[in-house]
Amino acid sequence: MTPERSARYETLLRQLEQDGRRRSLARRSGIDFTSNDYLGLAESPRLNAAVIAALERGVPIGAGGSRLLRGNHPEHEALEAEAAAFFGAERMLYFGSGYAANVAILSTLPQRGDIVVHDALIHASAHAGIAAGRANAVAVPHNDVGAFDDAIANWRKAGGTGHPWIAVESLYSMDGDTAPLAELLELADRHDGFLLVDEAHATGVHGADGRGLTAGLEGRDNVVVLHTCGKALGTSGALVSSSRVLGDFLVNRARPFIYATAPSPLAAASVRQALNILADEPERREKLQHLIAFANQQAADRLGIDGSGSQILPVIIGDNERTLRIAERMQAEGFDIRAIRPPTVPAGTARLRVAITLNVDPPTIARMFDRLAHAIAAESP
Repeated sequence: MTPERSARYETLLRQLEQDGRRRSLARRSGIDFTSNDYLGLAESPRLNAAVIAALERGVPIGAGGSRLLRGNHPEHEALEAEAAAFFGAERMLYFGSGYAANVAILSTLPQRGDIVVHDALIHASAHAGIAAGRANAVAVPHNDVGAFDDAIANWRKAGGTGHPWIAVESLYSMDGDTAPLAELLELADRHDGFLLVDEAHATGVHGADGRGLTAGLEGRDNVVVLHTCGKALGTSGALVSSSRVLGDFLVNRARPFIYATAPSPLAAASVRQALNILADEPERREKLQHLIAFANQQAADRLGIDGSGSQILPVIIGDNERTLRIAERMQAEGFDIRAIRPPTVPAGTARLRVAITLNVDPPTIARMFDRLAHAIAAESP
């Protein structure tokens, strides 16, 4: 690339630098308060043993092609059948990532003439799917059931004749709060619509047997749920639950499924074992819930902020540069805490995203909040 061709990118990067928004890759270092490995499964001996056993029985690392060509492996099919039974779904489909799954769902299932009404704080992958799809879309204020209702009613009044799709996360990745799923499902039923729920940060942590906050809702013909496997399950990929007909439609029409090499069969084998761990080791979730309660109380006592009630605790600072400086102080103290800045979060709400996992214990959590209180005070505006 000639200097002239690259100059505009250098200019844009400099602007990001000036705004305190330039990103760079950093290796993991320090005590984990940033990962999504909520149940501590990513390096668990039991998952490691399952992968070794899968290799020994001949499960390949690579799929060799898309699922519709030669890439469909018995491990994929076994995972989908076991996951459907575990979550109470009629059909499961395994994708290579949660991002790809969200893009597939929202670019494929809502049809021309439908409308997608989505929470303003929904994940970037959902926005990408909506942009690639055929349906119109409207954002509504966060967790405002009345606004969802009004948006659908206004669309109907304006001549909308298709079906509404209500798209939300069950547990929001940057705020740690939960969606009013029961009210939203009632809304979907009343308006002859569908409810799409991204369970990325709830799967494995919340609900009966770790089945997420949609436990009891799956299996309905107007509910589509995404369970990512790279967070609490400690592996990779994503599972999409739906009715049989919607699952078949995704197989036939979803580009991220049709035109992508299938996920590793070895990864599918690891997800199967992760689901077994959820069923066999409820003490992991119980221990995590105790840590969550302790951390939320520490946030209130040491920082004077209301906890989210979940394993995700946002500490909103506001200014991008100040947030970065506080994060750097914490990293220097040996705590892996990262700064989250726009556009990942709304302008003016740069924050530290503190994640509670089984990789820490109560004394470590208490020590972290003590040092965080000092770091915030030291960087007072």
